[in-house]
Amino acid sequence: MSVPEPASTHSLERKVAFVAGASRGIGATIARALAAEGSAVAVAARSEQPGKLPGTIGSVAAEITEAGGRALAVPCDVTSEGSVNDAVAATVSEFGGIDILVANAGVLWLGPVETTSLKRWQLCLDVNLTGVFLVTKAVIPHVRARGGGSLIAITTTGVDMPGANAYWVSKAAAERLYLGLAADLRGDNIAVNCLSPSRVVLTEGWQAGGAGMQIPPEMVEPPEAMARAAVLLAGQDADGITGTVQRSEELAL
Repeated sequence: MSVPEPASTHSLERKVAFVAGASRGIGATIARALAAEGSAVAVAARSEQPGKLPGTIGSVAAEITEAGGRALAVPCDVTSEGSVNDAVAATVSEFGGIDILVANAGVLWLGPVETTSLKRWQLCLDVNLTGVFLVTKAVIPHVRARGGGSLIAITTTGVDMPGANAYWVSKAAAERLYLGLAADLRGDNIAVNCLSPSRVVLTEGWQAGGAGMQIPPEMVEPPEAMARAAVLLAGQDADGITGTVQRSEELAL
């Protein structure tokens, strides 16, 4: 599907965005970008306290509010249906509804199949696939009640690469979930798209789980490219871009 002209992108003023996996990296950058465009943002993740990786939901929410935006730090474990439902309910209670979902929560594992433990394999599926399913399922009724909106799943260019591992398999399955969901929700005026980096974003998660892989500088993409693309997709409904897998730098040049 061709990308519509910028005029077809709806304003994000007074919209409400739920960003899962927003305590650091791509999710935090997208949350800040949506807030800068006028959306109230639920900053959702498990990271309530500082841990091995920098960033918490509180610190990201504080950055947004200090910059003049509206944000709510929402504890959320995407592998737990109860936790997801509680986080969505807290967001609706605070902001009155939800218009936009960014399903970004994920874990990275790039080891080969023969050295991948069942625990590691299951973790990737639980977070990267079941987590997307759970947050999407919980958010849909609220987006529908607003008369339409936008669902975005963050995936990866790695699904097109040869070989197999838990991370790429889980992300490929999430893409298939969203491509099918786009047709199901067209009648509700809800855009459903996947967004992946055009190149590698060296987030804190990548640094921790990238198996020591060295990335040439020309293959590195700033997280702001993902944020620009996410803002464009967040402004869509079913009359615009929907049912697609978009690459950040191709979408938001």
